[in-house]
Parts: sequence; C-alpha cells; structure tokens
Amino acid sequence: MTPMSSISFFERFEADILSGRKTITMRDESESGLVPGQELPVVTFEQGRWFCDIRILAVTPLAFSELDEEHARAENMSLPELKLLIGEIYPGLEQLYLIRFELLKG
Repeated sequence: MTPMSSISFFERFEADILSGRKTITMRDESESGLVPGQELPVVTFEQGRWFCDIRILAVTPLAFSELDEEHARAENMSLPELKLLIGEIYPGLEQLYLIRFELLKG
C-alpha cells in the first residue's frame, strides 16, 4: 500500500476541522494504512486546495453497524446524518476504519 501524502475532506467539513469540532473520519480500507503520529496536509476533495495539517492519533477498524452517538458527535453531526453520509460515500460497505486526528496549529 502506497503511503498517503495527503488526506482530503469535502469542503463542507473545513470549518468543523479548523474549529476542532470534527476530530474523526470514517474511511474504507484504501485509506486504512495511516499510522499514529503521521502528519498530513489536508486538502479539499472538490478542488485539492490545502487548508490545514493534521496528526493521526489512531486508526481503528469499525463496523458500520457499530456507529453510535459518540462517533456522530466527533463528526459534528447527528447519528442519522452520519449514517446517511457514510452510506452515500461507501454504499453497502460494512467494514470502515475510524481515523482519529488532531489539528496541527501553525
């Protein structure tokens, strides 16, 4: 697996990440190779525009069926919103990877 040189998020999450309200992301196996301590530039999914850097704190397997209110809070959305979003991005995927991160300050 090629090490990731950046990580992308939808533009709508930029403010939540920059404010510290969004501290996790759910990804599929293709992005599960991140390691704690790894620092990555964050770019927008839509245009590849850099907007911050993060440090990976943990990468943990997580089943879609195990998503709960705590995950939704860390994503800064409701549980139904989170399940709908994950279902749109990864239709039918049960095995996710929870990536916990922190914002690196300038």
